[in-house]
Amino acid sequence: MTVVFECRGPIALITINRPEVHNALDTPTVAALAEAWARFDRDSELRAAIITGADGRAFSAGADLRTRVPGLLERGYTQAGPSPYPNTWKPVIAAIAGYCLAGGLALALACDIRIAATNAVFGTMGVRRGILPAGGQTQRLPRLIPFGKALELLFTGDLIDAREALALGLVNHVVEPEALMPTALGLAEKVAANAPLAVQAAKEAAYRGIDLPLVEALKLEAELFDRVARTEDALEGTRAFIEKRPPVFRGR
Repeated sequence: MTVVFECRGPIALITINRPEVHNALDTPTVAALAEAWARFDRDSELRAAIITGADGRAFSAGADLRTRVPGLLERGYTQAGPSPYPNTWKPVIAAIAGYCLAGGLALALACDIRIAATNAVFGTMGVRRGILPAGGQTQRLPRLIPFGKALELLFTGDLIDAREALALGLVNHVVEPEALMPTALGLAEKVAANAPLAVQAAKEAAYRGIDLPLVEALKLEAELFDRVARTEDALEGTRAFIEKRPPVFRGR
């Protein structure tokens, strides 16, 4: 299988499994990722996801230059078919070791939190191959790191290491390779222990609100607050605090 889907309690662990080509994304792998994200989103028992690459040498080196890129050049990106990127209000963590390049970087940028091993290497690469750095790279990267540095990386295709990525705010944490998955799982477990509907609403408020004028964004936040306040979990959280016990959140 080019994509392995595992359930670790309330956490989905999604692994790109093409280590022989640095987990490059060919068309079947893209389709498998699209199905993995759909499966994660529709399973109410799953509260957070981690995506990583097999074998620790690469998260993903991007679109497969031998198979997928020629098709994209022929058909155009608007006819690319299934998307390998998460489309869910549930939180998604990228656990990145080794190469995270081009479409692999696009995939990492589409996640909410990024944890990098010390051996991680990041780059857009597109212009070095005569193509636009797509998959959201030209849009998400300038929103995440300083604009001028984002443009430099997009224009040059230069590589940066994990420490520079951390300094720029591209990744949240840098750890030794052997600590990558324990760190990602620990963070996912911490997130999954919280009220899932509240977590999802927080993500929705942040992503939808970031491009709104502040007054409209605050109105959106208030609407989402009211929606979450009517859930059983909101009552449970308050009740558990009063009763001095850990809350038991059920996602309803």
